[in-house]
Amino acid sequence: MGRVIAAGVALGLCAVLLGAPPASAESGSLQLQVSIDRRPIEDATVPVDPANQVELQVVATNTGTAPVKVRSVRLSGVALALTFFAYDTTAPFEVPARGSVSRTFVLDLGDLSGQATGLLPSSVELLDAQRGTLGEATTVADVRGSFWSVYGVFGLAMLVLTVLAWLTALLALARHRLAPNRWRRGLRFLPAGFGTGLVAVISLSVLRLVPPEPAVEIPVVLGAAAIAFLLGYLTPHPAAPPAVAESDATVRLPLPSTQEFTR
Repeated sequence: MGRVIAAGVALGLCAVLLGAPPASAESGSLQLQVSIDRRPIEDATVPVDPANQVELQVVATNTGTAPVKVRSVRLSGVALALTFFAYDTTAPFEVPARGSVSRTFVLDLGDLSGQATGLLPSSVELLDAQRGTLGEATTVADVRGSFWSVYGVFGLAMLVLTVLAWLTALLALARHRLAPNRWRRGLRFLPAGFGTGLVAVISLSVLRLVPPEPAVEIPVVLGAAAIAFLLGYLTPHPAAPPAVAESDATVRLPLPSTQEFTR
């Protein structure tokens, strides 16, 4: 059971540490100015209600010397380096050299309620025919989705695995079954620390307090893991079971007297 719990927590950790970070707003050959429902998304938290359609306004500026052909626009949300929602709209247009083009798209996000909830780092991208990014603008979306969305259930699963990880580690401590080596005892508590950090990041996002951006999630997860490792490292040495002497373990039976034999 302990290995299964550790593997589950490790998968969540790999999503944080090994996932590719989102590209910056200046990636690609186009510069974008994006508004959602007439609200500029730059340096802002944009509310997104799945019950209503979203009006996406994009102004693409081409600073190059050749025209750029755009095939589609994508709105996506990422947390813990995992994409929890992505909407593509095919709308080909061309941005002339050293010119700009303005386009408005209406997106139906009705099923977003079952995909995410809370604060999520999001991006609006213009894509070419090969699905390459021509330009990107990033923001934080305040998704008014269901708690039982994919993102919410993912957080609950991490919470259950984290509680089980702490229970198995503390139970082994109470039963004096931890390894005599301090480093191994610290590693026994490490998955519980990673899980605690992941649950903290997701909880802050769902409660709409702090978005799960790399600058926040990585220090929180690694800090919680370091604290858990230190707790395991400082646990007392497990007491060895008392050795039972062979003479004490032998049951001595009374010998019959000689008088009983004569009778």
